[in-house]
Amino acid sequence: MPNSREAVCRTIPGHPRHRFILIAATLVTAGILTGCASVKLSAPPAAAVSFEDYRRETIQHIQAGRHFQLADHDAELTWNTPQEWRPASSEKGSYPRKGILLVHGLGDSPWSFRDLGQPLAMQGFLVRTVLLPGHGTRPEDLLQTTAEQWQQVVWEQANALQKDVEGPVYLGGFSTGANLALDYAYSHPEIAGLVLFSPGFKSMPFDWLAPLAARIRPWLITPDGNVPMQNAVKYFNVPANGFAQFYRTSANARRLLRERAYDRPVFMAVAGHDSVLDTGYLLDVFQRRFTHPDSRLIWYGKAPDSLVDMQRVLVRPDRLPAWRISQFSHMSLTFAPANPVYGEGGIIRICLNGFSAKDTQACEQGVPVWYSDWGHREQGKVHARLTFNPYFNWQNSVMATVLGRSQTADASAERPAAASVKDIDINTPPRDAVTF
Repeated sequence: MPNSREAVCRTIPGHPRHRFILIAATLVTAGILTGCASVKLSAPPAAAVSFEDYRRETIQHIQAGRHFQLADHDAELTWNTPQEWRPASSEKGSYPRKGILLVHGLGDSPWSFRDLGQPLAMQGFLVRTVLLPGHGTRPEDLLQTTAEQWQQVVWEQANALQKDVEGPVYLGGFSTGANLALDYAYSHPEIAGLVLFSPGFKSMPFDWLAPLAARIRPWLITPDGNVPMQNAVKYFNVPANGFAQFYRTSANARRLLRERAYDRPVFMAVAGHDSVLDTGYLLDVFQRRFTHPDSRLIWYGKAPDSLVDMQRVLVRPDRLPAWRISQFSHMSLTFAPANPVYGEGGIIRICLNGFSAKDTQACEQGVPVWYSDWGHREQGKVHARLTFNPYFNWQNSVMATVLGRSQTADASAERPAAASVKDIDINTPPRDAVTF
Protein backbone atom coordinates (compact mmCIF):
# COMPACT_ATOMS: atom_id res chain seq x y z
CA MET A 1 0.00 0.00 0.00
CA PRO A 2 1.65 3.29 -1.02
CA ASN A 3 2.26 5.89 1.67
CA SER A 4 0.63 9.32 1.42
CA ARG A 5 3.70 10.78 -0.27
CA GLU A 6 3.69 8.09 -2.93
CA ALA A 7 0.02 8.78 -3.55
CA VAL A 8 0.93 12.29 -4.64
CA CYS A 9 4.36 11.75 -6.19
CA ARG A 10 5.61 9.38 -8.90
CA THR A 11 6.95 9.24 -12.77
CA ILE A 12 8.43 10.95 -15.81
CA PRO A 13 7.44 10.15 -19.41
CA GLY A 14 9.42 9.90 -22.59
CA HIS A 15 12.38 8.21 -24.17
CA PRO A 16 15.13 9.88 -22.04
CA ARG A 17 13.99 7.53 -19.26
CA HIS A 18 17.25 5.56 -19.13
CA ARG A 19 19.28 8.72 -18.55
CA PHE A 20 16.81 10.07 -16.05
CA ILE A 21 17.15 6.95 -13.88
CA LEU A 22 20.87 7.62 -13.56
CA ILE A 23 20.16 11.19 -12.51
CA ALA A 24 17.44 9.96 -10.14
CA ALA A 25 19.94 7.85 -8.19
CA THR A 26 21.80 11.01 -7.14
CA LEU A 27 18.64 13.03 -6.51
CA VAL A 28 16.45 10.64 -4.57
CA THR A 29 17.77 11.54 -1.11
CA ALA A 30 17.46 15.26 -1.82
CA GLY A 31 14.01 14.69 -3.22
CA ILE A 32 12.83 12.97 -0.05
CA LEU A 33 14.23 15.81 2.05
CA THR A 34 12.80 18.64 -0.01
CA GLY A 35 9.46 17.04 -0.86
CA CYS A 36 7.36 17.32 -4.01
CA ALA A 37 6.47 20.49 -5.81
CA SER A 38 2.91 21.68 -5.51
CA VAL A 39 0.60 19.44 -7.51
CA LYS A 40 -2.72 21.19 -6.98
CA LEU A 41 -3.36 23.61 -9.82
CA SER A 42 -5.28 26.73 -8.84
CA ALA A 43 -8.22 27.91 -10.91
CA PRO A 44 -6.98 30.62 -13.28
CA PRO A 45 -8.73 34.01 -13.34
CA ALA A 46 -11.76 34.21 -15.58
CA ALA A 47 -10.96 35.72 -18.95
CA ALA A 48 -12.86 36.31 -22.16
CA VAL A 49 -10.53 35.51 -25.06
CA SER A 50 -12.26 34.77 -28.35
CA PHE A 51 -10.91 31.91 -30.40
CA GLU A 52 -10.33 34.25 -33.33
CA ASP A 53 -8.16 36.61 -31.27
CA TYR A 54 -6.34 33.72 -29.61
CA ARG A 55 -5.59 32.04 -32.94
CA ARG A 56 -4.38 35.26 -34.55
CA GLU A 57 -2.01 36.03 -31.66
CA THR A 58 -0.73 32.44 -31.66
CA ILE A 59 0.07 32.56 -35.36
CA GLN A 60 2.06 35.76 -34.85
CA HIS A 61 3.94 34.16 -31.96
CA ILE A 62 4.84 31.07 -34.00
CA GLN A 63 5.95 33.14 -36.97
CA ALA A 64 8.26 35.16 -34.76
CA GLY A 65 9.83 32.31 -32.80
CA ARG A 66 9.60 29.01 -34.68
CA HIS A 67 12.63 27.04 -35.76
CA PHE A 68 11.12 25.80 -39.03
CA GLN A 69 12.06 22.28 -40.13
CA LEU A 70 10.72 22.20 -43.69
CA ALA A 71 11.12 24.43 -46.72
CA ASP A 72 7.34 24.88 -46.84
CA HIS A 73 6.93 27.29 -43.92
CA ASP A 74 3.25 27.93 -44.66
CA ALA A 75 2.33 24.26 -44.32
CA GLU A 76 4.40 23.84 -41.17
CA LEU A 77 2.83 26.95 -39.65
CA THR A 78 -0.65 25.59 -40.34
CA TRP A 79 0.20 22.24 -38.80
CA ASN A 80 1.23 23.90 -35.52
CA THR A 81 -1.58 26.45 -35.38
CA PRO A 82 -4.84 26.10 -33.39
CA GLN A 83 -7.52 24.95 -35.82
CA GLU A 84 -11.29 25.00 -36.10
CA TRP A 85 -13.70 22.71 -37.96
CA ARG A 86 -17.30 23.88 -38.24
CA PRO A 87 -20.35 21.66 -38.82
CA ALA A 88 -22.32 22.30 -42.00
CA SER A 89 -25.32 23.58 -40.03
CA SER A 90 -23.31 26.50 -38.61
CA GLU A 91 -22.53 27.77 -42.10
CA LYS A 92 -26.18 28.85 -42.41
CA GLY A 93 -25.79 31.36 -39.59
CA SER A 94 -27.03 29.28 -36.67
CA TYR A 95 -24.97 28.37 -33.64
CA PRO A 96 -23.50 24.85 -33.67
CA ARG A 97 -25.48 22.44 -31.51
CA LYS A 98 -22.42 21.15 -29.64
CA GLY A 99 -18.68 21.66 -29.36
CA ILE A 100 -15.47 19.93 -28.39
CA LEU A 101 -12.06 21.36 -27.45
CA LEU A 102 -9.00 19.14 -28.05
CA VAL A 103 -5.71 19.58 -26.17
CA HIS A 104 -2.37 18.10 -27.31
CA GLY A 105 0.37 16.54 -25.19
CA LEU A 106 3.86 17.49 -24.01
CA GLY A 107 6.12 18.30 -26.96
CA ASP A 108 3.30 17.90 -29.46
CA SER A 109 1.07 20.26 -31.42
CA PRO A 110 -2.49 20.64 -32.73
CA TRP A 111 -1.45 18.24 -35.52
CA SER A 112 -2.28 15.46 -33.04
CA PHE A 113 -5.97 15.99 -33.92
CA ARG A 114 -5.74 16.68 -37.64
CA ASP A 115 -7.57 13.44 -38.50
CA LEU A 116 -10.26 13.83 -35.83
CA GLY A 117 -11.49 17.33 -36.66
CA GLN A 118 -13.51 16.68 -39.80
CA PRO A 119 -15.21 13.45 -38.62
CA LEU A 120 -16.34 15.22 -35.44
CA ALA A 121 -17.57 18.24 -37.43
CA MET A 122 -19.61 15.88 -39.62
CA GLN A 123 -21.30 14.69 -36.42
CA GLY A 124 -22.40 18.26 -35.67
CA PHE A 125 -19.54 19.42 -33.44
CA LEU A 126 -17.78 22.75 -33.55
CA VAL A 127 -14.23 21.40 -33.13
CA ARG A 128 -11.31 23.47 -31.89
CA THR A 129 -7.71 22.76 -30.95
CA VAL A 130 -5.27 24.80 -28.88
CA LEU A 131 -1.49 25.22 -28.77
CA LEU A 132 -0.08 25.00 -25.26
CA PRO A 133 2.44 27.70 -24.24
CA GLY A 134 6.05 26.73 -24.96
CA HIS A 135 5.04 24.64 -27.97
CA GLY A 136 4.98 25.28 -31.70
CA THR A 137 8.24 27.23 -31.77
CA ARG A 138 11.37 25.52 -30.35
CA PRO A 139 11.99 23.23 -27.34
CA GLU A 140 13.96 25.92 -25.50
CA ASP A 141 10.68 27.77 -24.99
CA LEU A 142 9.63 25.09 -22.48
CA LEU A 143 12.48 25.97 -20.10
CA GLN A 144 10.33 28.48 -18.17
CA THR A 145 6.77 27.39 -19.03
CA THR A 146 4.41 26.43 -16.18
CA ALA A 147 1.46 24.08 -15.92
CA GLU A 148 -0.64 27.07 -14.88
CA GLN A 149 0.03 28.70 -18.27
CA TRP A 150 -1.17 25.53 -20.01
CA GLN A 151 -4.18 25.40 -17.74
CA GLN A 152 -5.11 29.02 -18.42
CA VAL A 153 -5.23 28.49 -22.20
CA VAL A 154 -7.49 25.46 -21.76
CA TRP A 155 -9.80 27.30 -19.36
CA GLU A 156 -10.02 30.39 -21.58
CA GLN A 157 -10.77 28.47 -24.75
CA ALA A 158 -13.16 26.04 -23.10
CA ASN A 159 -15.04 29.07 -21.79
CA ALA A 160 -15.03 30.67 -25.24
CA LEU A 161 -16.33 27.48 -26.84
CA GLN A 162 -19.17 27.26 -24.35
CA LYS A 163 -20.29 30.72 -25.45
CA ASP A 164 -20.11 29.83 -29.15
CA VAL A 165 -22.41 26.77 -29.14
CA GLU A 166 -26.00 26.41 -28.07
CA GLY A 167 -25.69 22.91 -26.60
CA PRO A 168 -23.27 20.65 -24.75
CA VAL A 169 -19.49 21.06 -24.77
CA TYR A 170 -16.98 18.24 -24.43
CA LEU A 171 -13.25 18.26 -23.79
CA GLY A 172 -10.64 15.92 -25.24
CA GLY A 173 -6.94 15.47 -24.81
CA PHE A 174 -3.90 13.42 -25.63
CA SER A 175 -1.46 12.52 -22.81
CA THR A 176 -0.75 15.78 -20.92
CA GLY A 177 -3.72 17.34 -22.70
CA ALA A 178 -5.97 14.69 -21.15
CA ASN A 179 -4.79 15.75 -17.69
CA LEU A 180 -5.67 19.36 -18.46
CA ALA A 181 -9.06 18.38 -19.89
CA LEU A 182 -9.84 16.35 -16.76
CA ASP A 183 -8.86 19.31 -14.56
CA TYR A 184 -11.35 21.60 -16.30
CA ALA A 185 -14.12 18.99 -16.33
CA TYR A 186 -13.90 18.40 -12.58
CA SER A 187 -14.25 22.14 -11.97
CA HIS A 188 -17.07 22.61 -14.48
CA PRO A 189 -19.88 20.04 -14.10
CA GLU A 190 -21.62 21.46 -17.19
CA ILE A 191 -19.00 19.74 -19.38
CA ALA A 192 -20.89 16.89 -21.04
CA GLY A 193 -18.07 14.33 -21.23
CA LEU A 194 -14.45 13.58 -22.07
CA VAL A 195 -12.44 12.07 -24.93
CA LEU A 196 -9.05 10.84 -23.70
CA PHE A 197 -6.22 9.34 -25.76
CA SER A 198 -3.25 7.83 -23.91
CA PRO A 199 -4.18 9.94 -20.86
CA GLY A 200 -1.11 10.93 -18.86
CA PHE A 201 -2.60 10.35 -15.41
CA LYS A 202 0.36 8.28 -14.28
CA SER A 203 3.68 7.35 -15.84
CA MET A 204 6.52 5.11 -14.73
CA PRO A 205 8.57 5.32 -11.47
CA PHE A 206 10.45 8.44 -10.38
CA ASP A 207 8.17 11.08 -11.89
CA TRP A 208 8.10 12.88 -8.55
CA LEU A 209 11.79 13.71 -9.03
CA ALA A 210 11.15 15.71 -12.19
CA PRO A 211 10.57 19.11 -10.48
CA LEU A 212 13.81 18.72 -8.52
CA ALA A 213 15.75 17.55 -11.56
CA ALA A 214 14.58 20.62 -13.47
CA ARG A 215 16.22 22.87 -10.87
CA ILE A 216 19.55 21.05 -11.12
CA ARG A 217 19.78 19.99 -14.77
CA PRO A 218 17.88 22.00 -17.42
CA TRP A 219 18.09 19.20 -20.02
CA LEU A 220 18.00 15.46 -19.45
CA ILE A 221 19.73 15.10 -22.83
CA THR A 222 22.01 18.08 -23.36
CA PRO A 223 21.51 19.63 -26.83
CA ASP A 224 24.75 18.89 -28.67
CA GLY A 225 23.72 18.68 -32.31
CA ASN A 226 23.80 14.86 -32.32
CA VAL A 227 20.17 14.29 -31.30
CA PRO A 228 17.40 16.02 -33.28
CA MET A 229 15.53 18.62 -31.27
CA GLN A 230 12.23 18.60 -33.20
CA ASN A 231 10.45 17.70 -36.40
CA ALA A 232 7.75 19.61 -38.26
CA VAL A 233 5.05 18.89 -35.65
CA LYS A 234 6.78 17.58 -32.51
CA TYR A 235 9.63 18.23 -30.07
CA PHE A 236 12.03 15.33 -29.58
CA ASN A 237 14.22 16.83 -26.86
CA VAL A 238 12.10 18.32 -24.07
CA PRO A 239 13.70 20.32 -21.22
CA ALA A 240 13.50 18.85 -17.73
CA ASN A 241 11.05 21.62 -16.83
CA GLY A 242 8.63 20.25 -19.42
CA PHE A 243 8.63 16.89 -17.64
CA ALA A 244 8.30 18.66 -14.29
CA GLN A 245 5.17 20.49 -15.46
CA PHE A 246 3.79 17.27 -16.95
CA TYR A 247 4.29 15.64 -13.55
CA ARG A 248 2.33 18.41 -11.88
CA THR A 249 -0.63 17.92 -14.26
CA SER A 250 -0.56 14.15 -13.76
CA ALA A 251 -0.36 14.37 -9.96
CA ASN A 252 -3.22 16.86 -10.04
CA ALA A 253 -5.26 14.44 -12.17
CA ARG A 254 -4.62 11.59 -9.71
CA ARG A 255 -5.66 13.82 -6.82
CA LEU A 256 -8.95 14.64 -8.53
CA LEU A 257 -9.61 10.99 -9.35
CA ARG A 258 -8.92 9.96 -5.73
CA GLU A 259 -11.28 12.57 -4.32
CA ARG A 260 -14.33 11.53 -6.31
CA ALA A 261 -15.45 9.52 -9.31
CA TYR A 262 -16.29 11.17 -12.63
CA ASP A 263 -19.87 10.39 -13.66
CA ARG A 264 -20.10 11.84 -17.19
CA PRO A 265 -19.52 9.73 -20.34
CA VAL A 266 -15.83 9.13 -21.10
CA PHE A 267 -14.27 7.73 -24.25
CA MET A 268 -10.74 6.51 -23.61
CA ALA A 269 -8.13 4.76 -25.77
CA VAL A 270 -4.94 3.18 -24.44
CA ALA A 271 -2.08 1.19 -25.96
CA GLY A 272 -1.41 -1.70 -23.61
CA HIS A 273 2.31 -1.63 -24.44
CA ASP A 274 2.60 2.13 -23.88
CA SER A 275 6.21 2.69 -22.75
CA VAL A 276 5.38 6.07 -21.21
CA LEU A 277 2.34 5.37 -19.03
CA ASP A 278 1.28 3.06 -16.22
CA THR A 279 -1.45 1.35 -18.22
CA GLY A 280 -2.51 -0.84 -15.30
CA TYR A 281 -3.41 2.31 -13.40
CA LEU A 282 -5.33 3.66 -16.41
CA LEU A 283 -7.40 0.48 -16.65
CA ASP A 284 -8.13 0.58 -12.92
CA VAL A 285 -9.15 4.25 -13.09
CA PHE A 286 -11.51 3.59 -15.97
CA GLN A 287 -13.16 0.62 -14.27
CA ARG A 288 -13.52 2.23 -10.85
CA ARG A 289 -13.60 6.02 -11.29
CA PHE A 290 -15.27 6.64 -14.69
CA THR A 291 -18.65 5.37 -13.67
CA HIS A 292 -21.05 6.30 -16.49
CA PRO A 293 -22.52 3.13 -18.07
CA ASP A 294 -22.02 4.45 -21.61
CA SER A 295 -18.30 5.13 -21.13
CA ARG A 296 -15.95 3.01 -23.24
CA LEU A 297 -12.26 2.17 -23.03
CA ILE A 298 -10.51 0.77 -26.11
CA TRP A 299 -7.51 -1.31 -25.04
CA TYR A 300 -5.00 -2.15 -27.79
CA GLY A 301 -3.15 -5.34 -26.80
CA LYS A 302 -3.93 -8.54 -24.95
CA ALA A 303 -6.72 -8.42 -22.41
CA PRO A 304 -5.01 -7.78 -19.04
CA ASP A 305 -5.65 -10.04 -16.05
CA SER A 306 -7.15 -7.09 -14.16
CA LEU A 307 -9.90 -6.59 -16.74
CA VAL A 308 -13.30 -7.19 -15.13
CA ASP A 309 -15.58 -4.71 -16.91
CA MET A 310 -16.27 -6.80 -20.00
CA GLN A 311 -19.17 -4.61 -21.11
CA ARG A 312 -17.41 -1.24 -21.26
CA VAL A 313 -13.83 -2.25 -22.18
CA LEU A 314 -13.22 -3.17 -25.83
CA VAL A 315 -10.03 -5.11 -26.58
CA ARG A 316 -8.26 -5.19 -29.92
CA PRO A 317 -4.91 -6.92 -30.60
CA ASP A 318 -1.98 -4.65 -31.33
CA ARG A 319 0.29 -7.17 -33.02
CA LEU A 320 -0.68 -6.90 -36.71
CA PRO A 321 1.84 -8.64 -38.99
CA ALA A 322 0.06 -7.61 -42.20
CA TRP A 323 0.76 -4.00 -41.22
CA ARG A 324 4.29 -4.87 -39.97
CA ILE A 325 3.20 -3.74 -36.52
CA SER A 326 4.71 -5.46 -33.48
CA GLN A 327 2.86 -3.33 -30.91
CA PHE A 328 1.06 0.00 -30.64
CA SER A 329 2.77 3.12 -29.32
CA HIS A 330 1.84 5.97 -26.99
CA MET A 331 1.52 8.43 -29.89
CA SER A 332 -0.14 6.27 -32.53
CA LEU A 333 -3.79 6.35 -31.49
CA THR A 334 -4.99 9.66 -32.98
CA PHE A 335 -3.53 9.35 -36.50
CA ALA A 336 -5.19 7.69 -39.51
CA PRO A 337 -3.10 5.45 -41.79
CA ALA A 338 -3.54 8.06 -44.54
CA ASN A 339 -2.17 10.95 -42.46
CA PRO A 340 0.24 12.85 -44.77
CA VAL A 341 2.89 13.31 -42.07
CA TYR A 342 2.60 10.30 -39.74
CA GLY A 343 0.56 7.82 -41.77
CA GLU A 344 1.68 4.56 -43.35
CA GLY A 345 3.14 6.49 -46.30
CA GLY A 346 3.73 9.77 -44.47
CA ILE A 347 6.70 12.09 -44.96
CA ILE A 348 8.08 11.51 -41.44
CA ARG A 349 9.38 8.23 -40.09
CA ILE A 350 10.55 8.31 -36.46
CA CYS A 351 13.67 6.15 -36.43
CA LEU A 352 14.96 7.21 -33.01
CA ASN A 353 13.06 4.41 -31.31
CA GLY A 354 15.35 2.55 -28.93
CA PHE A 355 18.87 1.89 -27.79
CA SER A 356 20.34 0.52 -31.05
CA ALA A 357 22.28 3.08 -33.09
CA LYS A 358 22.66 0.47 -35.81
CA ASP A 359 18.89 0.02 -36.16
CA THR A 360 18.36 3.79 -36.13
CA GLN A 361 20.88 4.23 -38.94
CA ALA A 362 19.33 1.43 -41.00
CA CYS A 363 15.86 2.97 -40.54
CA GLU A 364 17.12 6.39 -41.61
CA GLN A 365 18.65 4.83 -44.72
CA GLY A 366 15.22 3.57 -45.78
CA VAL A 367 15.34 -0.17 -45.07
CA PRO A 368 11.93 -1.86 -44.63
CA VAL A 369 10.88 -1.48 -41.02
CA TRP A 370 8.41 -2.81 -38.51
CA TYR A 371 6.58 -0.49 -36.13
CA SER A 372 6.35 -0.47 -32.36
CA ASP A 373 6.48 1.66 -29.25
CA TRP A 374 9.72 3.14 -27.88
CA GLY A 375 12.43 0.60 -27.09
CA HIS A 376 10.81 -2.54 -28.49
CA ARG A 377 13.26 -4.91 -30.21
CA GLU A 378 12.96 -8.29 -31.94
CA GLN A 379 15.60 -10.44 -33.54
CA GLY A 380 16.01 -9.71 -37.24
CA LYS A 381 13.67 -6.68 -37.29
CA VAL A 382 14.32 -2.94 -37.44
CA HIS A 383 11.59 -1.01 -35.63
CA ALA A 384 10.47 2.57 -36.19
CA ARG A 385 7.94 4.27 -33.94
CA LEU A 386 4.35 3.45 -34.81
CA THR A 387 2.70 6.77 -35.68
CA PHE A 388 -0.72 5.70 -37.00
CA ASN A 389 -3.67 3.55 -35.97
CA PRO A 390 -5.09 0.85 -38.31
CA TYR A 391 -8.30 0.85 -36.24
CA PHE A 392 -8.80 4.59 -36.66
CA ASN A 393 -12.23 4.48 -38.37
CA TRP A 394 -13.59 1.88 -35.96
CA GLN A 395 -12.22 3.85 -33.03
CA ASN A 396 -14.05 6.94 -34.33
CA SER A 397 -17.31 5.00 -34.51
CA VAL A 398 -17.01 3.95 -30.86
CA MET A 399 -16.15 7.51 -29.84
CA ALA A 400 -19.12 8.89 -31.79
CA THR A 401 -21.47 6.48 -30.03
CA VAL A 402 -20.19 7.48 -26.59
CA LEU A 403 -20.61 11.16 -27.43
CA GLY A 404 -24.00 10.64 -29.06
CA ARG A 405 -25.50 8.63 -26.23
CA SER A 406 -24.65 11.31 -23.69
CA GLN A 407 -27.27 13.60 -25.27
CA THR A 408 -30.99 13.23 -24.73
CA ALA A 409 -31.72 13.98 -28.36
CA ASP A 410 -29.57 11.08 -29.44
CA ALA A 411 -30.61 8.66 -26.73
CA SER A 412 -32.00 6.22 -29.29
CA ALA A 413 -28.72 5.98 -31.21
CA GLU A 414 -27.60 2.43 -31.81
CA ARG A 415 -24.80 1.18 -29.60
CA PRO A 416 -21.61 0.14 -31.39
CA ALA A 417 -21.53 -3.45 -32.56
CA ALA A 418 -18.42 -3.95 -30.42
CA ALA A 419 -20.19 -3.29 -27.12
CA SER A 420 -18.23 -6.03 -25.37
CA VAL A 421 -14.77 -7.53 -25.56
CA LYS A 422 -14.36 -9.18 -28.96
CA ASP A 423 -10.90 -9.75 -30.46
CA ILE A 424 -10.35 -10.00 -34.19
CA ASP A 425 -7.91 -12.51 -35.62
CA ILE A 426 -4.46 -10.96 -35.12
CA ASN A 427 -3.42 -12.27 -38.54
CA THR A 428 -6.22 -10.48 -40.37
CA PRO A 429 -6.03 -6.81 -39.39
CA PRO A 430 -8.87 -4.59 -40.59
CA ARG A 431 -7.32 -3.28 -43.84
CA ASP A 432 -10.57 -3.66 -45.72
CA ALA A 433 -12.41 -1.70 -43.04
CA VAL A 434 -9.97 1.21 -43.04
CA THR A 435 -10.78 3.36 -46.06
CA PHE A 436 -10.19 7.05 -46.59
